[in-house]
Amino acid sequence: MSCQGEPSGGAEEPRWSGPASISVIIPALNEAARLGRTLATTKAEGVEVIVADGGSRDATPRIAARQGAQVIASPPGRARQMNAGASAAGGEILLFLHADTLLPAGFAEEARRLLAVPAVAAGAFRLSIRGGGWGLRLVEKAANWRAKKLWLPYGDQALFLRAELFRELGGFPELPVMEDVALVRTLRRRGRIAIAPLTAATSGRRWRERGIFRVTLVHQAMLLGYLLHRPPDQLARWHQGGHGFRNGRLPGNEPLPQVGIVDEDDDGL
Repeated sequence: MSCQGEPSGGAEEPRWSGPASISVIIPALNEAARLGRTLATTKAEGVEVIVADGGSRDATPRIAARQGAQVIASPPGRARQMNAGASAAGGEILLFLHADTLLPAGFAEEARRLLAVPAVAAGAFRLSIRGGGWGLRLVEKAANWRAKKLWLPYGDQALFLRAELFRELGGFPELPVMEDVALVRTLRRRGRIAIAPLTAATSGRRWRERGIFRVTLVHQAMLLGYLLHRPPDQLARWHQGGHGFRNGRLPGNEPLPQVGIVDEDDDGL
């Protein structure tokens, strides 16, 4: 099949006669330092915002409620929280947003435009990473290539799809990690994954704190392990820094290099 991310023109009939309603669903756990800025980017006509809180001990629920979001309690775990948020959502479109990712201006219109094409199963935005350094720019380029050419965006690109299809597929598999990859791979069998030209800006904190080389190595190991059907708990341990990646070191106790990143304040977040 072709891996072109943008929907083509043609005589296909649109899905909706008017603007579709959108539910933005944000899984959060102790994100008080970042959530307010993220919520500020979700304001748009016909958009409701649901924060699925996984048991925060900080001001996350209060910040969400103060900014007009519906707050629901959920057991912790990103997949469980997103599924809980989707269960409470009333929108015809569901948009899943990480608590440290900023939506672009015009996100709602773009999501409606792409999903109005019947051949499109889901969409996501181009990725940018807040922070300086050539290393982060390389990570962005690789992520955007993967999303467009392989139809494999990750969750920090703000995945969106029709609520009807999400529920038909049973939501996110309740995995400890890789739930976004699992859902997207299922969606690819239902239609195109369209990548919007607009950009979602995610926090560079994990690359800054752990190092670009380490994060990239862990992510690629997790993807390969997932495709080879490694146990989810093992992938979760890799993600948390276990099995040879602990304390910033490779197997053999060799330190991981810290290259291509500027150690800055991540725009105050």
